[in-house]
Amino acid sequence: MEGSSGYHVPVLLDEVVRFLRDGPDAGEIMDGTVGGGGHAARILQDIPGSRVLAVDRDPDALEEARRSLNQWSGRVRFLQARFDEAARGAGVMGPSLRGALLDLGVSSRQIDADARGFAFRSGDAPLDMRMGGAAGGGRTAADILNREDEGELTRIFRQYGEERRAGRLAREVVKRRRTEPFERARQLLDAITVVHRRSPDAGDKARVFQALRIAVNDELASLEQALPLLRDALLPGGVLVVISYHSLEDRMVKRAFRSWSRSCVCPPELPLCTCRGAPLGELLTRSVVRPSDEELALNPRSRSARLRAWRRGS
Repeated sequence: MEGSSGYHVPVLLDEVVRFLRDGPDAGEIMDGTVGGGGHAARILQDIPGSRVLAVDRDPDALEEARRSLNQWSGRVRFLQARFDEAARGAGVMGPSLRGALLDLGVSSRQIDADARGFAFRSGDAPLDMRMGGAAGGGRTAADILNREDEGELTRIFRQYGEERRAGRLAREVVKRRRTEPFERARQLLDAITVVHRRSPDAGDKARVFQALRIAVNDELASLEQALPLLRDALLPGGVLVVISYHSLEDRMVKRAFRSWSRSCVCPPELPLCTCRGAPLGELLTRSVVRPSDEELALNPRSRSARLRAWRRGS
């Protein structure tokens, strides 16, 4: 299991299995963010006859998942892809999944690997933050800091990091890059310190680094595109479970699940219903599910996890 492999401690394991177990008997369960394989291992172990489509954009994560899930090799297939591309890449665009899981954010291994540049613990860490690694290409956090204009940097810090000093930080970044391009975490930490006029605490740093990570990986757009694709890939009775760690992600999932569960989504000013006229499925979590006190004691990094689940109608 993922926790014993040392790659990443999976959160809300019992809850994930409880919801996915109630799906139909046929079809695969897609783990769209398999990480080290912890959730997938528990699914294979506790849901008899289950088969898993293990997806991740990080090649290191997939390599670890192959090792940790080796004993179930006949019941697992692997795909390196972003989760919003997985349904198309795996050939499951039509209803074929009994369930799907998205565990958003970054893994403990990604956070702890200084070379990946996700954390601010090491000031010498490169400003990278690409979930697909260097082989996946794309912009790095340094590229964004060095190339985007002040307005776009302000938007990134404010929208994705909910940083109150977003404008001031953007101006400081633009000022500093004129003489020295951003390459290492310490340079961004120095800019944050100047803007706060004191030594920033962990929360101050986390908001900015999180905002850059979301921008680098286009995480919100990926989630917005993935939700309806995965909904449509579910068999009747299939269950979609999403674990988020950021208020913007959770809000997007909450709104989608509630919209799909309503019989009418017409604007209130219309005199007659002209939309689908029936719900697409049912909301399984009336309120968000959070880790228990026992889980928090064992894994403090799970404190921001929020789980929501939805079932497709017949």
